[in-house]
Amino acid sequence: MSRPFATLPSTAKVEPTPFTVSIPKQQLDELETLIKLSKLAPHTYENSRLDARYGVTTDWLVAMKDQWLRSYKWRASEDRINSFPQWTTEIEDINIHFVGLFSERQDAIPILLIHGWPGNFLEFLPILQLFKDEYTPSTLPYHLIVPSLPGYTFSSGPPLDKNFGTQDIARVLNHLMIDIGFESGYVAQGGDIGSRVARELAVDYESCKAVHLNVVFMRRPDELADDHWTEIEETGLWRMAKFMTLGTGYATEHGTRPSTIGHVVSSSPIALLAWVGEKLLEWVDDPLTPEHILESITLYWLTETFPRSIYTYRQNYPPPPIPAANDPRSYIKKPFGFSHFPKELAPLPRSWIETTGNLVFWNQHHKGGHFAALEQPEALKTDLVNFVQQVWPGISGAI
Repeated sequence: MSRPFATLPSTAKVEPTPFTVSIPKQQLDELETLIKLSKLAPHTYENSRLDARYGVTTDWLVAMKDQWLRSYKWRASEDRINSFPQWTTEIEDINIHFVGLFSERQDAIPILLIHGWPGNFLEFLPILQLFKDEYTPSTLPYHLIVPSLPGYTFSSGPPLDKNFGTQDIARVLNHLMIDIGFESGYVAQGGDIGSRVARELAVDYESCKAVHLNVVFMRRPDELADDHWTEIEETGLWRMAKFMTLGTGYATEHGTRPSTIGHVVSSSPIALLAWVGEKLLEWVDDPLTPEHILESITLYWLTETFPRSIYTYRQNYPPPPIPAANDPRSYIKKPFGFSHFPKELAPLPRSWIETTGNLVFWNQHHKGGHFAALEQPEALKTDLVNFVQQVWPGISGAI
């Protein structure tokens, strides 16, 4: 008897392999040993600033290291992950892992949910749980598919002998959606790197019928002459300017020396905690719990995700003359929805974002940061449902 929400549609062209997370005890024991043996830097002026203006503090690392060893339990995380149906399938010699909730309804709408860095499929589990709590397999109005991008967690890495970027990710994910039965149409949602992948899906692939984003990375559009912003927009532009001035050092390193930083961060779980934990601390509105942070860091460590996941940053170095979202060739002609969260890294004015696509849905929130699916799952779920309900009847004739 199949698990609830685990029956793929009859239109599926492949039979993905059911997947269960089961990390060997030996690997967990090794992680515990490495955490114990990991040294911390000596106290400095910079790592003693309580406001963390120069990065994570020694006090935070000491507290998190202690909690990692004493109270955090990976097996509890494993049980939570395994409460959702998962599969793997081969595409272009890449083993793609994905989580899914599949409906039994013939008219269910497929939605592809795409994470970014330093995210992973865990970001979308709260939204999936909301759908599981609200519906049964026979009433769920949607198919919800959350892939691990190539190189992330349980998906194998991109090729070793050739370049691979967001356009390649988009091609692989479109292939995945066709393979599991949705060649006739699906909606894509993305944040961070996932927003770039979703944009490319909408622009380049017929099967992607609409796209919903919660971030757009772009420069000020040349065609806009009016600089009269609302108070919220001015605050958002100030946040973007601050981030571009003080917050992008990690991206420069990822983009210009990914091999070096990959080796450095892979050398110690505490190094990983400091490098990735900084983003999980700073890029949010309300703080994430230590358990959430440790769960994601542990998953990255156990799957050797970090050095395999930062390849997309190379696309930004040297900086392209026209950012992807500003390029007319990347204009989204299909229905485009957007959710604005105030503590995003670049919470841009609506007038900017309107220049990048056929914006038919917009909702501005008062809470939430970069990891919207994790921080505000109810809000993002509601926006996504409202957007899909608005646009799907209008495009259903082509499906």
